[in-house]
Amino acid sequence: MCHSDLHTARNEWQNTTYPCVPGQEIVGQVVKAGSQVKGVREGDVAAVGCLVGSCGTCTSCKAGLEQYCEVGFVGTYNSPEPGTDCPTFGGCSNTIVVDEHFVFEIPRHLDLAATAPLLCAGITTYSPFRRWKVAKGQKVGVVGLGGLGHMALKFLNAFGAHAVLFTTSPGKAEDGKRLGADDVIITRDVLQLDKHVGTFDFILDTVSAQHDVNVYLNLLKRDGTLVQVGAPPQPLAVDVVGMIFKRLQLAGSLIGGIPETQEMLNFCGEHGIMSDIELIPLQAINEAYDRMLKSDVKYRFVIDMTSIA
Repeated sequence: MCHSDLHTARNEWQNTTYPCVPGQEIVGQVVKAGSQVKGVREGDVAAVGCLVGSCGTCTSCKAGLEQYCEVGFVGTYNSPEPGTDCPTFGGCSNTIVVDEHFVFEIPRHLDLAATAPLLCAGITTYSPFRRWKVAKGQKVGVVGLGGLGHMALKFLNAFGAHAVLFTTSPGKAEDGKRLGADDVIITRDVLQLDKHVGTFDFILDTVSAQHDVNVYLNLLKRDGTLVQVGAPPQPLAVDVVGMIFKRLQLAGSLIGGIPETQEMLNFCGEHGIMSDIELIPLQAINEAYDRMLKSDVKYRFVIDMTSIA
């Protein structure tokens, strides 16, 4: 479960088609494979992420960047099925039918429940790190410690970067360090922020609430980059002059394409990276939605679909 599920189920983005069946971080067993399918077989454990279709012919799709399909990708749920008026139904269904191009192989030794959130929270953070070549020796900030932020810290730890967590909550400092942060900065403390002005190579902002992004732009070195993966409801005010005088980049990033998502899963298999989760039955989904609004989860709810058997 991610915030996209919550927003969509409750029509907070005003684009939900009911009936709606959420779920875009799916791990399960292949129960049947078509006669032309080559990548998976009946009985395999496989995964499906946020996409189940794209045009396959535009420049983005040909580059393995299906998330930026110029015709428009088909989302795993609440997305029009090509050629029909029916919406796609997601992972809270009993079964899902997917083109094999959008099915992923899971490294065998990863826990399946803790792997499911990698299909959204994992790839959303992994993709910008790879795109901007985040590497060992760099000083990298992560804004916010939630489903996305906790995965970002785990990846940075594996990359060998110097990871710094920005949080408004002093109570999250200990957990941030457990997850891979070398330092934790409490953003309400101006003195703490002032010590780090102009020292960061890269900052990943995972916060979806309204906030002052200029606080973090000010911490970047010349030619530094801040990438926004959280989606605040209103446009963010940006100090353009400050960006000009340090040749900064402010960018955005969605999820990853199919090849990069498989690369991310393989990387997680090699490094033993999984999400911190709370496994719940489907019957507890409404309670989980309410807890998500209060940030009362460490750090992803995962639904055990055998609970409806």
